[in-house]
Amino acid sequence: MPTTTAKRGPGRPATKKTTPAPKAAAKDQKLSIKREVKTNKILEYRTKSDRGAVFVMQQRGTTIFDKEAGNIREIRYCPNEPSIFRDEQSEMAKREPIIFRDGVIFVRPEQPNLAAFLEAHPDNVANGGKKFYRVDSEKKAKVDINEDFLIADAIAMVRDKDLDSLLAIAISRNINIDRPVAEIKHDLLVYAKKNPKAFISSFDDPIIEMKAKMKTAQKYQIISLSSKSVNWFDTGKLILSIPEGKDPMDVFVRYCMTEAAVSLVEEIEKQIN
Repeated sequence: MPTTTAKRGPGRPATKKTTPAPKAAAKDQKLSIKREVKTNKILEYRTKSDRGAVFVMQQRGTTIFDKEAGNIREIRYCPNEPSIFRDEQSEMAKREPIIFRDGVIFVRPEQPNLAAFLEAHPDNVANGGKKFYRVDSEKKAKVDINEDFLIADAIAMVRDKDLDSLLAIAISRNINIDRPVAEIKHDLLVYAKKNPKAFISSFDDPIIEMKAKMKTAQKYQIISLSSKSVNWFDTGKLILSIPEGKDPMDVFVRYCMTEAAVSLVEEIEKQIN
């Protein structure tokens, strides 16, 4: 019998290797920005008062007290010398004039001896002098930005504070409140921009609130004020005498802040309401 050889089937198809997809970057991951604060900057010095378009600083015979040496030493600016002290400079040392143009002189980082001379000079305001000073740009920037933030906070208060609080300040500032709210807020906005600190502090000042009440009482003819006294409007009865030369409203408001005026203030509030 003839032998037959069985044929093998094709078998399972070979599995394909799949490359895993790259992981997506985390959505919450934030870019870390690095910065380098440069300390070697140009220094700026300005004259204290108007000394003309060109001011040449006097160097001859300029002396200071050297705390380390414990004695008086002469200083001068010589560009090619590492020291500002005359007794440490070479025989070939040559002075160079220090000139303020339009009231200002700039000192570059590669002029440390000029900066040292100006810092040590007795005419520097920092040393008790009255002729020139170094401009602290970082301090000035901080002051400017703080002032800007203060103005921004004051503006936000005009927008966000309740109307009664705003009206109290308006009354204390003699701003007419018998107008549309937009006009009142406009006037408060002008005040807030000019005096942001005072405007912001007004909201926590009990005197402002009391002054608003008393001015309202005067407007509604509950009380009357003169240079000599505060009286009830209807009866003319004396409430408080005013010292000569004092502002009647200010004196009366401060009196109303005392314990002796508690019942008086309650009566005025009752009549206002």
